[in-house]
Amino acid sequence: MAGRQRQRLLLENAEQLVLVCGRREPFLRREGAASLGVLRGASLVVGLDGCIKAVGQADVIRNQFSEATFERIIDCSGKCVLPGLVDAHTHPVWAGDRVHEFAMKLAGASYMEIHQAGGGIHFTVEHTRKATEDELFTAFQHRLERMLRAGSTLVECKSGYGLNLETELKMLRVIERAKKSMDIGISSTYCGAHAVPKGKTATEATDDIINNHLPKLKELKLSGEIHVNNIDVFCEKGVFDLESTRRILQAGKDIGLQINFHGDELHPMKSAELGAELGARAISHLEEVSDEGIVAMARAKCAAVLLPTTAYMLRLKQPQARRMLEEGVIVALGSDFNPNAYCFSMPMVMHLACVNMKMSMNEALAAATINAAYALGKSDTHGSLEVGKQGDLLIINSSRWEHLIYQFGGHEGLINYVIVKGKVVYENERCETMSSY
Repeated sequence: MAGRQRQRLLLENAEQLVLVCGRREPFLRREGAASLGVLRGASLVVGLDGCIKAVGQADVIRNQFSEATFERIIDCSGKCVLPGLVDAHTHPVWAGDRVHEFAMKLAGASYMEIHQAGGGIHFTVEHTRKATEDELFTAFQHRLERMLRAGSTLVECKSGYGLNLETELKMLRVIERAKKSMDIGISSTYCGAHAVPKGKTATEATDDIINNHLPKLKELKLSGEIHVNNIDVFCEKGVFDLESTRRILQAGKDIGLQINFHGDELHPMKSAELGAELGARAISHLEEVSDEGIVAMARAKCAAVLLPTTAYMLRLKQPQARRMLEEGVIVALGSDFNPNAYCFSMPMVMHLACVNMKMSMNEALAAATINAAYALGKSDTHGSLEVGKQGDLLIINSSRWEHLIYQFGGHEGLINYVIVKGKVVYENERCETMSSY
């Protein structure tokens, strides 16, 4: 009987328990994203296996389970429980910050002008190649901890600041190490085609990736040393053109990697059309996506990972979130954390998505939970509060969940608990109750 079995966690009597969805939907689009499932006066149970065992009205759960069976009980009266946030696009493994380039951008230099002057990705590559694996891991660990405290419980993490096999593998080993040693969930991405290495043409770099990098990744996967989930290419004018992008993505798909790549950011490249054709799981950026590309992505169920922080910091045209939603695209969100867009916080990303991309708060939360999980191929286990899914949750000190988005930069005083697999991995004891504010 469920009531007598040992359980890991009971979250009791939440003012609002935000399911996001409740019918095992792999994603939400249009009306689904506009209206989320919310229970009032509800409780949730996480079992010893880290999965959700029950969700429902507090009195029903109380009658179903004995309090003595729980390892921990948290009274959520006056508080809200939400799914852990999912950050669908980050570059968190690198050495050498680029604060000096922020000053250049403020003075009017464009992304590609900085890139062509030897800055940008190439500056970070130089420092990352020199860094030891331990140095990269220590910095990466601190960044992931900050993401966790801001509510992210599943994060996509890319390589891409090596551009040679040795350093790309060093970065992927760092990501693998974090997968095994940290509480936060990680989806790893090989992004060796992040830029064309100095001294190579795009064609030469493409051949190197296909003939050397990807066979080595396949070998390491088979030996169990490194498990990579996704393949990424920066499809952009002056970087990797459409044909090079096609060749690399197809080669990655052939060794079992999900296609999840940068497209149509600075120039219209027809990346969206290519991704739909190749069966991409997701495409990021899309500031310059075509109308035909939007329709193609909707038909192919290819998620659009929109990055409002990047458009904001680089002063780019905002992605067409409203148009995408209206056309039935699966819209997800990511922070694009990297030396060029230094933001750890998905609550801030959601706020910017609402203000600058005209998304509703419901749409933004769906984009940062179930749809971001879908973009990583993880929506069967993450992104909503449903029985059988992993018990990754946030508890916020507010009687309305919308405070997580409304309070711009306020998550440090709002997020009370972050929970992964039913275990409290962050507890903010200084968190002030917001109900009276």
